[in-house]
Amino acid sequence: MGHPWSRPAEIAAWLEKKWLSGALLTAFAAGRDWEPMGVPLRGPTAGEIAGRLAEVQNWAAEWARAARGPLRVEYKKIGGRQVGANLIPCRAWIDSYDHAWDVLGVRAEVRTFNSLAKATTESCPRLVRWLACRPIQALRLADRWDKLLATVRWIDERQAPGMYLRQVDVPGVDTKFIERHKGVLTELLDAQLDPSRVKADAPDFAGRYGFLRKPGYVRFRVARGFRGFSEMSVRTSEITAAPDGITRAYVIENEITYLAFPVPAAAMAILGGGYAVPVLEPLGWLAGFDVVYWGDIDTHGFVILDRLRRHLPHARSMLMDRATLLSHREHWAIEPSPTAADLDRLDRAESALYADLISNAYAPSVRLEQERISFSAIEKAVAGQMTVMPGTYGQE
Repeated sequence: MGHPWSRPAEIAAWLEKKWLSGALLTAFAAGRDWEPMGVPLRGPTAGEIAGRLAEVQNWAAEWARAARGPLRVEYKKIGGRQVGANLIPCRAWIDSYDHAWDVLGVRAEVRTFNSLAKATTESCPRLVRWLACRPIQALRLADRWDKLLATVRWIDERQAPGMYLRQVDVPGVDTKFIERHKGVLTELLDAQLDPSRVKADAPDFAGRYGFLRKPGYVRFRVARGFRGFSEMSVRTSEITAAPDGITRAYVIENEITYLAFPVPAAAMAILGGGYAVPVLEPLGWLAGFDVVYWGDIDTHGFVILDRLRRHLPHARSMLMDRATLLSHREHWAIEPSPTAADLDRLDRAESALYADLISNAYAPSVRLEQERISFSAIEKAVAGQMTVMPGTYGQE
């Protein structure tokens, strides 16, 4: 048996790949003349004509029906002594955009694309180029295209300094719509806005286009309260200096432990909230403080400590040592997804304990959460911290 003979359905499948790539609609949108497409056909050999005559006749009849349109079928002469000369299909041609749309059955989609192109030309002509380059993506967004255009136009024409995304006022558009479509909106806004309005190095959508981000907050406690409050939560951008008389900051990950923490005089407790680094990064004044970090004794606790030292290299750890771990054996839990990342900012004792956790030296995936440490151990550690000179890593 030779190769299977080509069928008309294969031409449609071949053309569909070009459609899905966007190449056909891109050329159509650009007004380029159609270049006839010829697809070689695999057909029977002279020997197969003689041995499989009925099959050949059915195959040829299938192509004869296809040749009535929209395909044009080219024939070649084949034959020999046994069966005589025969004309069989050898190439199928698509001769126009209209014929291509008929083969694919996409006339409705082309009409939709034309409507999208017209609306884009009228509303945001700078986006016509994007539409032509991403036609299939645009068709998938057809039912939302008017809202996407309106959003882009609103931002272009009405955005003012100091706005949040929540203030974009387009019918049917809210922040969830923008969040769901921020990928395509990024491409559209990059194409529509003056380059001076796009901050390409911003880490998020809001910052890229000059909208205000959700502010970060720092939550802290001071020994005898602060301005009449037992604790405060302040925007990080607004706490430009520490409370007067404070020289030490304890960074604590667990909330209830933070609330119960015995804050000594001249110190403050800051809630890390599960991942301290983003909370502390904006607080530049901490560079001149004695910073004490206390997190869980598990692999991720040491990862947080390591990352904290990128910004505060002098930070010390508290209650993240082998003695604390071993004296609370009855409170051990299992760390759900331990890591084995390389950490180069731990001191010698911290590195040794981190290595023990990775190697399961005591038990598989050991974890000691800070809320499980006895309160007397906390009080003793705080008292001990008062005698430690700042500027070095944790206790050996």
